Amino acid sequence: MANSFEEVVSLIKDRLDIVDVVSQYVVLKKSGANYWGLCPFHNDKKPSMSVSPSKGIYKCFSCGAAGDALSFLIKIQNREFMDVITELAEKFGIELPAKYNTSSDSKKQKKEMIKACYKAAKFYHHMLKTSDDANKAMTYLRGRNTTDGIIDKFTLGWAPNKYDTLYKELKKEFKEDILEKAGLILKSNSGGWIDRFRNRIIIPIQNENGEYVAFGARAVDEGQNPKYLNSSDSMIYNKSKILFGLNSAQNAIKEEDGVIIMEGYFDVISAQAHGVENAVASCGTALTPEHVKLLSRYTKSRRIYLSFDTDNAGVNATKKGSSVIKETLSVLGDVKQFDESHISASNDHKYACEIRVVSPPQGKDPDEFIRTMGGEEFKKYIKNAPLLIDFLLNNILKEKNNAKSPQEKAELVNQIMEILKDINNKIIQTEYVKMVSGLINVDENALLKELTRYENQGILVYRGENNKKTVTNSSQFEIKAQKNLLSVFLVNNSSLNYQQLNELLPENIIQDEKLIIVKNTIDKFACTINNVKELIKSLYTEFIEDDNLTQTLTDIIELSEAFNGLEPDEFEHAVRENVVRLKKCYQEKETNELRQKYKQVNDDEIEALKIQMQLRDKIKLRTGD
Repeated sequence: MANSFEEVVSLIKDRLDIVDVVSQYVVLKKSGANYWGLCPFHNDKKPSMSVSPSKGIYKCFSCGAAGDALSFLIKIQNREFMDVITELAEKFGIELPAKYNTSSDSKKQKKEMIKACYKAAKFYHHMLKTSDDANKAMTYLRGRNTTDGIIDKFTLGWAPNKYDTLYKELKKEFKEDILEKAGLILKSNSGGWIDRFRNRIIIPIQNENGEYVAFGARAVDEGQNPKYLNSSDSMIYNKSKILFGLNSAQNAIKEEDGVIIMEGYFDVISAQAHGVENAVASCGTALTPEHVKLLSRYTKSRRIYLSFDTDNAGVNATKKGSSVIKETLSVLGDVKQFDESHISASNDHKYACEIRVVSPPQGKDPDEFIRTMGGEEFKKYIKNAPLLIDFLLNNILKEKNNAKSPQEKAELVNQIMEILKDINNKIIQTEYVKMVSGLINVDENALLKELTRYENQGILVYRGENNKKTVTNSSQFEIKAQKNLLSVFLVNNSSLNYQQLNELLPENIIQDEKLIIVKNTIDKFACTINNVKELIKSLYTEFIEDDNLTQTLTDIIELSEAFNGLEPDEFEHAVRENVVRLKKCYQEKETNELRQKYKQVNDDEIEALKIQMQLRDKIKLRTGD
């Protein structure tokens, strides 16, 4: 048994070969010292991912995904750090310290809870077919065209209108604490045990492995509230990480290279029962980043269709869901903004994801439409589903005839600008402006000016004497220079030790928030680790749950190559040169900030004089006058 959890992680990393790990998921081809393959984290058209056996890292030069072998496994499998570590420790025969040993009571409890949920699902299913009071449940289901085949496929059931029917059945085999933790029973006011679900249609929820872990329960009586009663989170169920129907939809999602996200259990049940097999839904909660990451494992193109109700609530759910998808996958690139069939020369674009909206005729939710019109008719709407941007614009433009006054038209334009400002391709953006201007009868040039104003909002521009320098350009250099300085700590066989390197870096020379975290973590580990290989392993472990920091660390390791083989004086000169250039950049930025402040306070003579003096000092310092 390892002495510490950190030692377990280190031993596991020693057993993981980056080429072996990546090649399980990607076809790799050797080129020089590295291997190359199609990146599995975005829709890669040519090999963009490099795997370095000497450094033990991978990096995609297109979408930016990067890390070591362990972080690759966590990302590709979209699993929790502890779950992967536990599985690998078992695989390599490494015993976890007792504190982390999941083969203990908690693991046994989970197995018992899953088994109890399975037994409960089968019991409820049997009750639907045999219970005296199940007639109203069957009447409801038949009213939704739910056949016996659908009932059996989804193990639909019935919780009788009695207090302890399930409890009496399961207590023969399971302890009360297991049934309570599984969310099947509750303590009554009198101190006894009662069933959690009563007088409701039962919809069992399975995880992606097909294990029964929770339940949704639908009311059938008029005035019975809430309409849906759902299992609470437990050791085996986390609603933010489980999607209803995924266990039976995953193969179809892979084959279609796309997934349809719906709102409710019965939407998915109707869809899958009528041949739309790549449909899933969240379990009584809004779409979460964890849901999106989970789905991205099954569709390489990350083609996601949102199919919610057509009312205002459904439109709002579409907006919120799409925001979560964009925010979660934005690190991989742009969201697809136009159709290739309409725009040529678009194959060079890399997309983080493709979001489309399936919107059947007004007034019919997906479940109702599929039941009345059939799955094949619904598939036609999927095939012709507009991209998110087109759906949102069309939804706004429906109100164009109601915008009569200048103020109403201005508000309409504001809503449109919020969408158009996110289009990164200027040609496409201009085409949309041209189209919209004709539809709402507003001058095209006026719209373009308004769009420019929107795009510039919140962007701080620093203008030097040539009036062309922007914060973006200077920031890019600053970040690169700071990464260069941090990379000296990760150079193999460096001619300088940690203390000597640290003395070369002035205080506060690292100013980027992410890079400050990296530097502080290096400082922390430098107290106990004096080996670069071990230091890098420890850093990757520290940042394992933060993709941004993992990618940043990989960039720094890549940059460290430039310092390999340098003599001590050359090494020191290279570091000092970076420091001087970075200081000049900071001084330039500070001077430009003061110029901006001076313009803003020109009416206040005393304040303006103070800033003018600061400006003079800064310029003297920079020019050496």
